[in-house]
Amino acid sequence: MEVKKDILWRIYLAFLIICVMGLAIIVQIVRIQFVQGDEWRAKQDSMTLSFEPIEASRGNIFSDDGSLLATSVPIYDIRFDTRATAVTDEVFNSGVDSLAQALAELFKDKSWQDYHHEIKEARTEKNRYYLIQRNVSFTELQQLKKFPILRMGRNRGGLIIDEKNMRQLSFGQLASRTIGTVRDIKPVGVEASFNADLKGSGGQRLMQRIGGNVKVPVRDKDEVEPRDGNDLVTTLDINIQDVAEHSLEQHLREHNADHGCAVLMEVSTGAIKAIANLSRTKDGNYIENFNYAIAEASEPGSTFKLASIMAALEDGLIELTDTVNVGNGTATYFGKKMPDAHAPKSSKLSIQQAFESSSNVGISKVIYQHYLKNPGAFISRLKSFGLSEKLGLQIEGEGQPFIKNITDKSWSGLSLPWISIGYESKLTPLQTLTFYNAVANNGKVVRPMFVSKILNHGKVIREFSSEVIRDSIASPEVLLKARQILEGVVQHGTTSMLNKSPYKIAGKTGTAQIFNNKYGYDKEHMTYQASFVGYFPADKPKYSCIVVVYAPSNDVYYGGAVAAPIFKEIADKVYSNHLDMNESPVQTDSLIPSLPVVKAGQHRDLKKVLEKLTLPSAVSDPDAYWVSVDSRSEVLKANERKTIVGLVPNVVGMGLKDAIYLLENAGLNVRVNGKGWVSRQSIEAGTRIRKGQQIQIELS
Repeated sequence: MEVKKDILWRIYLAFLIICVMGLAIIVQIVRIQFVQGDEWRAKQDSMTLSFEPIEASRGNIFSDDGSLLATSVPIYDIRFDTRATAVTDEVFNSGVDSLAQALAELFKDKSWQDYHHEIKEARTEKNRYYLIQRNVSFTELQQLKKFPILRMGRNRGGLIIDEKNMRQLSFGQLASRTIGTVRDIKPVGVEASFNADLKGSGGQRLMQRIGGNVKVPVRDKDEVEPRDGNDLVTTLDINIQDVAEHSLEQHLREHNADHGCAVLMEVSTGAIKAIANLSRTKDGNYIENFNYAIAEASEPGSTFKLASIMAALEDGLIELTDTVNVGNGTATYFGKKMPDAHAPKSSKLSIQQAFESSSNVGISKVIYQHYLKNPGAFISRLKSFGLSEKLGLQIEGEGQPFIKNITDKSWSGLSLPWISIGYESKLTPLQTLTFYNAVANNGKVVRPMFVSKILNHGKVIREFSSEVIRDSIASPEVLLKARQILEGVVQHGTTSMLNKSPYKIAGKTGTAQIFNNKYGYDKEHMTYQASFVGYFPADKPKYSCIVVVYAPSNDVYYGGAVAAPIFKEIADKVYSNHLDMNESPVQTDSLIPSLPVVKAGQHRDLKKVLEKLTLPSAVSDPDAYWVSVDSRSEVLKANERKTIVGLVPNVVGMGLKDAIYLLENAGLNVRVNGKGWVSRQSIEAGTRIRKGQQIQIELS
């Protein structure tokens, strides 16, 4: 009996404890639900719900005529909620095969069996955010919306669309480094410098975290809509840009150069109309991956001689008619020889002749003679031109110019003569161009400009005008003389080939030896930098241009042969697009000669052509094999052009095919530069040929 009571007591006690615990649980449930409910729900929301930023649509970038250079293209990540309300087992099973087949045909990245397996596995795992495809285009998205199951929409059919923007360049790599990007490790170009204007302001979207740490949108609409970025209008002319880039690439390939750049600027405003920068890749192609024109400061070489002569003119130390003794084209300073690239025509030259022929000896002697006792005055005058200061460009990354001071530890007795011809100093191509542009602009230095307007939905909210950095770099008299010697370079000097243009060109060539960090200026490891900088039309300048080619490696490295042809192709394009540049009346009788100009070549070929065209002709010797043709009279006169074994033949006026045939059969190695007919040959006709000798022919 006592045992039975003991057992019942224990049962009652256990039951009481269970009741108390149950009551406590009920109390706690009521407390959590009604007393602390709001607090716990807020904590739950804070852990599963969050506002995620939405990137705004980035503004567009346009050329000066409104052509689209860069834009943001919407792309989409497509996901599938396998447990959406309308995706019942019956709907899923009846449509999954067709869906897998459609996806495989659209994307062609997997078989339909792979898609089928992955989608079924995602449904088994109750995946509500299964990734179908990333970076889907708008066109592909429209097709996706018609696929089985997905066509029922987002809420019912489980289609989830995550939109994002991808930056796209409309013209490929044209000016791509100047347009720039904000996606690189180091943002560059217009995209980076005007990022605050382009990026707009982001929005917000409420997202919920579900299984697998995946977030899905709570609503179809965004809680805070993003505001689109502003648009930019650049100064670039896409047609000239295209010519500049293609011409630069063609000549870089021809000379097997490491890299190069070309810039065209409007003289009066500083607006950059074209800027091309190309680098050779390991596979031999050329791409835009660095803005050499803006960022690469290097020794400018002979293009710097203009600043040297202007300094001496401004200080009243010289006149262009003064003479300088250049001897045999070699000068020695403190035991180091300074040679000219070519032997001088005379042992004595006027300063203008020394400049036109780009005589290192002549220019260095002029500066050395007049500034030896006060080299600081020469450096101060150079700095007064603004050559030691950055331009303060609209886009970042400008290289630091360098003009050596006499207080520098590296200053030596060699510094003065070597600085005068463009060494021991550094300038970027754009800094050099800006100096020459100032000479063309009556001394006024304008800041190079890349962006002209900022727009918001087509409305101008900010406009950039031409900005003058210096009112004048020199006196009017000195500027007049500077323009005189620059025109002389083209008319009589190192780029006489440019003198055949229908418009006048003024400029200066540059050929600089590039310092090697390991070998210095050792001849066996020497590389060169070829350049040409100038403006046109010379009598009324509207555009200035610089071309720099780095490390040409096919034995042709002079600025006149490598860079000047690129300058001319760009200038010709500008001139052909702007007939207003030619203000003189057109003489129609000079445009249509009575008889055509005819190439020199084989007599038999010429005879066939003239007979077919029924043109009047006369031949000095009917048995002649090679002839040249004079079309200045009433009949085409064909004169025999004799070739003598062992002597260099005359190929000027011939087409490339005939010229190469003659020269190679004579035993010469031929190098070709340019297009058209042969305008010049590097070895004079009649010179005795040496075995293995090389000849350069220029076409124009």
